[in-house]
Amino acid sequence: MKRRALVRHLRKHSCYFIREGGRHSRWGKMHIGVQVSTSVPRHNEIGKWLVEKICKDLKIPPP
Repeated sequence: MKRRALVRHLRKHSCYFIREGGRHSRWGKMHIGVQVSTSVPRHNEIGKWLVEKICKDLKIPPP
């Protein structure tokens, strides 16, 4: 999946950008009053299994 499509999916499910790291971006979401966050790599193409893991960490449905 393209990174741009994943970011669009994250924003659609009210996830927000936290900060940039060395090779990853940090994204988060408030879930039942608790902030959950995960790292999203800055690669053009992100593998399907990693996309599913990112969505699972943020407690949103996979695309």
